[in-house]
Amino acid sequence: MLLTLIDEVADEPLVLEPADRRVEVEANTWWLSAAEEDRSALSVAEVVAAFERTAAAIRQRIRERAFSGVATFYVWHDEQAGQLRCSTGSVFPDALPFGAAYAASGRLAPIVERFLADGEPGRVAWSDLDDVRSLSGQAEPEVAPLDVWVSGVGASSRPLPPGADGGRRARGSG
Repeated sequence: MLLTLIDEVADEPLVLEPADRRVEVEANTWWLSAAEEDRSALSVAEVVAAFERTAAAIRQRIRERAFSGVATFYVWHDEQAGQLRCSTGSVFPDALPFGAAYAASGRLAPIVERFLADGEPGRVAWSDLDDVRSLSGQAEPEVAPLDVWVSGVGASSRPLPPGADGGRRARGSG
């Protein structure tokens, strides 16, 4: 089921509107969930291959439209929702519309591994929560940047920044 959903993303309407990124995000973002039995039946390689097929199909569609700008297809694991999410935008990998720090990478397998291994998707254990009262007056805890797989799908592209492919080079507007 998950592989079918990923493949279907490539056939959905695609909006590339550099002047209105909000419209792009709303039209081009997909939330992909999988039941426990689906997760256990899938391999990382199968899911990675499905996303790579989707990126290739989106790249072809963009070329057929003669869109000459930059476009990036990107995937991340939303741990709080227990989902893989993907989107396409007319931005470079270092300008994705995240409100917090993220690390753009060419490595999708670690993201998929975490998603498939998530035994309780969308659940946060009480022990993982901080008591707000105990944090008052303290510096805000450091949060690791969100890992995001990026694939250039537009006519214009540039390589990932040095160290970004598998590195922890954080980007973000947060």
